[in-house]
Amino acid sequence: MTIPHLSIGAGDHHVLVLHDWFGTSAGWGPFLDYLDGDAFSYAFLDYRGYGRRKDVPGAYTLAEIAADALALADQLGWDRFSLVGHSMGGKAAQQVLAEAPSRVRKLVGLAPVPAGAYPLDEAGEALFYGAAGDRGKRLAILDLVTGQRAGRVWLDRMVDQSLRLSAPEAFGGYVRDWATADLESRISGNPVPVKVIVGEHDLALTADVMRGTFLTHYPNAELEELGGSGHYPMYETPVALAASLEGFLRD
Repeated sequence: MTIPHLSIGAGDHHVLVLHDWFGTSAGWGPFLDYLDGDAFSYAFLDYRGYGRRKDVPGAYTLAEIAADALALADQLGWDRFSLVGHSMGGKAAQQVLAEAPSRVRKLVGLAPVPAGAYPLDEAGEALFYGAAGDRGKRLAILDLVTGQRAGRVWLDRMVDQSLRLSAPEAFGGYVRDWATADLESRISGNPVPVKVIVGEHDLALTADVMRGTFLTHYPNAELEELGGSGHYPMYETPVALAASLEGFLRD
């Protein structure tokens, strides 16, 4: 199976990029304009049920994302690569690390879901598990994680994009897996260099959450909090995000 993807750059440092629950390979905003294609080769994957692969059926799990990511790396001839994962994609990137630790050079989590189970209370389950078929719940989630600071035009555009570019069964399936899967025992203590980037206005995946998870799981992890951003720095602070990401990958 040939896996379609978005490619940017032709550099020697190969980077696999995994999108968030709402996103696709096309959902990275102006951030893409500031990537260094001379130093890096980026491959942006669409999950089954999303984007260019919206009609591809699947189990809609992190394990499936990891298998497809590794298949894409093989397709590209990349023996080793760095991983970038946003939100749900941050947890999927850790699944890739668990499956193929010797292949991963560095790992960057952008407002990433931690490796352990992500507990939701009754209201949280109703909101997140109900979002697949409810536009208002999708908008409420986006408003929450951007610190209730984003304008309605952007929120509407993000919700409409997620509805248009993801299959409801995929959207509903992935959330149940990323919220319940527990990878801690498989990744704890891994020496891979890790950088976690969060936005100061993200009301869910905060710097404190990362100190209690990523920074305890990985001995070579560092944390940066981006000012002026919430959960979507690729839209909110794209220049700062590109500089932070590539500065770490270059070191």
